[in-house]
Amino acid sequence: MKPDKIHRVYFIGIGGIGMSALARYFMSGGFEVAGYDRVESKLTLQLSAEGSLIHYVDNIDKIPEIYRDINKKEEVLVVYTPAVPEAHTELKFFRDKGFQVLKRAEVLGWITHEAKCIAVAGTHGKTTVSTIIAHLLKQSELDCSAFLGGISINYNTNLLLGKSDLVVLEADEYDRSFLQLYPWLAVVTATDADHLDIYGGKDEMEKAFVKFIRQIKPGGILLVKKGLSLESENLNDVSKYTYGINTDADFYCSDVTIDEGLYMFNIHTPDGTIKDIHFGYPGRMNVENAVAAVAVLTLLEVRQETIKKALLYFSGVKRRFEIVFKSDKLVYIDDYAHHPEELKACLASVKELFPGKSITGVFQPHLYSRTQIFANEFAGSLDELDELILLDIYPAREKPVPGVTSEMILQKMKIKNKQLAKKENLINLLRNKDMEVLLTLGAGDISEFVEPLKRMFKNR
Repeated sequence: MKPDKIHRVYFIGIGGIGMSALARYFMSGGFEVAGYDRVESKLTLQLSAEGSLIHYVDNIDKIPEIYRDINKKEEVLVVYTPAVPEAHTELKFFRDKGFQVLKRAEVLGWITHEAKCIAVAGTHGKTTVSTIIAHLLKQSELDCSAFLGGISINYNTNLLLGKSDLVVLEADEYDRSFLQLYPWLAVVTATDADHLDIYGGKDEMEKAFVKFIRQIKPGGILLVKKGLSLESENLNDVSKYTYGINTDADFYCSDVTIDEGLYMFNIHTPDGTIKDIHFGYPGRMNVENAVAAVAVLTLLEVRQETIKKALLYFSGVKRRFEIVFKSDKLVYIDDYAHHPEELKACLASVKELFPGKSITGVFQPHLYSRTQIFANEFAGSLDELDELILLDIYPAREKPVPGVTSEMILQKMKIKNKQLAKKENLINLLRNKDMEVLLTLGAGDISEFVEPLKRMFKNR
């Protein structure tokens, strides 16, 4: 790369949550930004309003002329997401013409190379943990910048800019993207089997996580959820800590209670106990996520009172156990859960918060490969519902696999109250349904139903 010559950045897949944060970063630095995405979304509309040029057809002629001028290719950086197929016309054009073409993770690695990078890795939990860390740092004297994998409700954005050299980001295991990062402090939240279309098996995936933590800079810090079997013994000049619910971790919580939707607990650290924490972000898994974030801030020597106050005012992340609507008759929660373990944790938290309530779930499976590999596990997790409405598989980057449909999950489930439904029928299906707790679950375009459902319930 010749960063001093770059004036324009073109994003292929600009509407992705990680890509949009990068686009905002470059716009904030005065670069011209344009891009392609497959569909118009709330994020792409926001980026357009902020000054980027976006189109939705894979067509070289749609690329603004100055971005595809081969005489000025040194002035253009092209960034793409691994979700974009190799045969994508625009991606192929830029490569064939000799433009600077990099994956999103490579650009993140370049941006954070000289920074104190706090990278949060894990098959689930990383968005919430990184967002809590960023919020706590923004409320402390340290400050930070952050590239988030979700929209922070406190700041209504996925990009935070600060004045310190601390940068918080997610380390994405998909496509081994996190191996482009060399963090100063790394957090690992979970290593449940996932992305087996990439890794082939859990062992290979765990090897990638081990390689990631071995890339921590000398003098750095590793924080791992207690119980994960990662080979960290051979890390030289790296301080190692664990966190969790259990008392044998270096950082753990105790005396967890719920009062009017607020979790109250203590967090024990090697330096003492932070007592009487009040945390309003629902879900017991988020208590553990808070412990991870508090561990990071403690290791950065932020004062306990600062941490405690900032935790109280943490509002959450869009689509991460987000209570969208609440009345005397109905609670509606939207969650990004798309892995069996995430579904299990989400449903356990719902049952803890709303004991005795009937729970209706709308689930959209994400990826044919994940559905095929984990059909039994999905069925087991979803059997914790009282009622299930199952949508078609969201393909994302994949082409259909013969014989792999949502019905694979439905057939393996034991609950009686279950049905398949088309997206176009969902609103009418829920319009007059008598429900106590409703969940919309999945990582696909099920998110498009959140606002319409919220309006419908408000107008009942």
